[in-house]
Amino acid sequence: MTTPDTARAHALADADAALAALIDVVRTLPEGAGADPSPLDGWSRGHVLSHVANVGAALARQAEHAARGEKIAPYDGGQAGRDAAIEAGAGRTATEHAAALEASRARLAAAWPAPGDALWSARVAYRDGVLTDALLAWWREARIHSVDATVGLGARALGYDTWDDAFCAHLREFLAVRLPADGGGLELVGDARDVAAWLAGRTPERPVSALRDGVAVPRPALGPWPSSAAPKP
Repeated sequence: MTTPDTARAHALADADAALAALIDVVRTLPEGAGADPSPLDGWSRGHVLSHVANVGAALARQAEHAARGEKIAPYDGGQAGRDAAIEAGAGRTATEHAAALEASRARLAAAWPAPGDALWSARVAYRDGVLTDALLAWWREARIHSVDATVGLGARALGYDTWDDAFCAHLREFLAVRLPADGGGLELVGDARDVAAWLAGRTPERPVSALRDGVAVPRPALGPWPSSAAPKP
């Protein structure tokens, strides 16, 4: 039976595994690969890597301050500060990107409480939620952006096959609000990884179709990412 503690333990381990795999790939990048375009509009591979390192640090500090009974904004300077920090780190060399990601990984490992700790219910500024919400956000960031950051790298790329059933189920639940409000009877058909990727606004590797009350219909337009007040996904 899955309990909140076992679910947190899995999210902690799987997010760390995603980051470790990404770091391994980044260490093999040739010179200049950070300037390659990413699937995210206006962002290079370096922008994605900079964002992963920065959001990891931002969520680690949510845990650090929660442990002191404090709340703090995820990013210094709000959205403008976040964007400036991503831009500042985008031009790093592969070695520098790997070092920044390693630093975030170490900070996160030190900051997260044990899976059963009462601190997971502490209020945090991120999405005006609790620390468990910050962990789940990091899980999404690590798994989704490890794919984004490695598109185009051939056999080294981290594809949607790295997303396990638990992550796909979480992502599908979290992103269900992107479907139309009148979506009663709507069913998305496809591999769980492809459905989750499509809901996340990515291009699935295999077809994803839609049924309404068992009849084929066009896939609906997706609404915005949950919570306009949150950092850009």
